[in-house]
Amino acid sequence: MFVFSVHKRQVKLAILIGCIAVIAAAFFFVTRSGNVETAKTPTVNINASTAEERIAYLSQFGWSVEADPLEVTEVIIPETFDDTYTNYNALQQSQGFDLTLYAGKRVKKWSYRVTNYPGYEAMDCIQATLLIYEGKVIGGDICSTQLDGFMHGFVKEQTPVTTTGT
Repeated sequence: MFVFSVHKRQVKLAILIGCIAVIAAAFFFVTRSGNVETAKTPTVNINASTAEERIAYLSQFGWSVEADPLEVTEVIIPETFDDTYTNYNALQQSQGFDLTLYAGKRVKKWSYRVTNYPGYEAMDCIQATLLIYEGKVIGGDICSTQLDGFMHGFVKEQTPVTTTGT
């Protein structure tokens, strides 16, 4: 037969350790699951197989475009990026895309006329460009085709990147 004796201090210590373990576990699960109040990253639908899906993609950012594209072309993302592609990919990365993942791939480029760009509503110079691979948006921009134009990502609040006329 075994005799086991416990002092009051040992019971208090065991209760304290148990409480700390419960608090630590609760803290771990709360921080791992994320707080809905602080998670402000919107979910964006990148499907773009049809004209409706491409237009819906742009409308997620508040852009209105003409239904008929201005241009549809195929481009090959180069295996090695020059300065122009490196700079363009930096813009893509700022909006969650990365064209290096598609190096050497043939993608479709769809360009649409934007009809609601602030300050340019009556002009034909603002375009939305979508790069599509296997029915998904993999990049793109909003730009002005004027000589002293600009380029920025899909989000309206982004600071435009001025392009040169070359």
